Amino acid sequence: MTQLKLEALASHLERKLAPLYVIHGDEPLLALEAGDAIRAAARRAGCEEREVFVVEPQFRWDAFLANNANLGLFGTRRLVDLRIPTGKPGVEGAKALEAYASNPNPDNVTLVTLPKLEKAAQSSAWFTALAQAGVEVAVWPVAREELPRWISQRLARQGQKASPDTLAFLAEASEGNLLAAKQEIEKLALLLPAGQLDHDAVVDAVADVARYDVAALSEAWLGGDARRALRILDVLRGEGESPVLPVWQLSEDVHALALVQGLVAQGVPAGNAVRQARVWGRRAMAMERAAQRIPKDLAPSLVAELARLDALSKGLGSQDPWDELGAVALVLAGKPARPLVAQAQA
Repeated sequence: MTQLKLEALASHLERKLAPLYVIHGDEPLLALEAGDAIRAAARRAGCEEREVFVVEPQFRWDAFLANNANLGLFGTRRLVDLRIPTGKPGVEGAKALEAYASNPNPDNVTLVTLPKLEKAAQSSAWFTALAQAGVEVAVWPVAREELPRWISQRLARQGQKASPDTLAFLAEASEGNLLAAKQEIEKLALLLPAGQLDHDAVVDAVADVARYDVAALSEAWLGGDARRALRILDVLRGEGESPVLPVWQLSEDVHALALVQGLVAQGVPAGNAVRQARVWGRRAMAMERAAQRIPKDLAPSLVAELARLDALSKGLGSQDPWDELGAVALVLAGKPARPLVAQAQA
């Protein structure tokens, strides 16, 4: 089994072409570009035909296996492009994939594209068989702190470079929306000359294409990044999102924070306390820092405010739920702008 990092794929394809590739992950742009690189390498290696199979309900796995066993038109090599959008091949598909992996056609190059897979799926017999028979490429979103470097690399491809401030601006303008970021970067090549980019010219040229979710929002207010928390709330509001989900996330974070701080006070290591609170991934790191940063009496004091926000998010009350949510977000981020209504009424 070969597990290949995305950044190593290009150099790998220059050296050799494996008979089977498996791409999986939850960043569509990077998955598409990885697949394009493999398809281009297959063409260079003489795969003159390409068969695309998309697994949908009633997909004929027997026909897929039979097709793979046959020679291509005029005996040419083929690229077999299998896409499983759900990541769930089913019982019949699992057996077919295991059989396929155990006896690949040496005349073909096979590319299997999958979405982000849960741990159980990655441990399944069919996925293990595919990964052991070929090259596995996991594709993950670009982390926020890595986005300026990613943008800088993309600019360099088109002969442009930018200052750290300009890179930070571009990252903020496109966070969470890598495809749109790529389009904006390519637009800069059309609008601005090669070489060092003028910051003001970039600001004028680039649209705000950032896309956020409540996980990013959670990370912002737990991490004490008040500016980013307000920006995400503004974007979500502008996109017509309901405040119900952000309010729910705030409530989850406050209750988890209280639990973590209570466990730490009892002598439980912070990392263990965060896991017991069932906080995972990047939010876990932010939660661990928040438990150290935020006063221990803050989370319990926010309970009444959370109840008020929940009612406002459901249309009960006269205040604007987004404005009130922003006020609580600032308190949690350590940058309160005004007294909270529920606390003032208590």
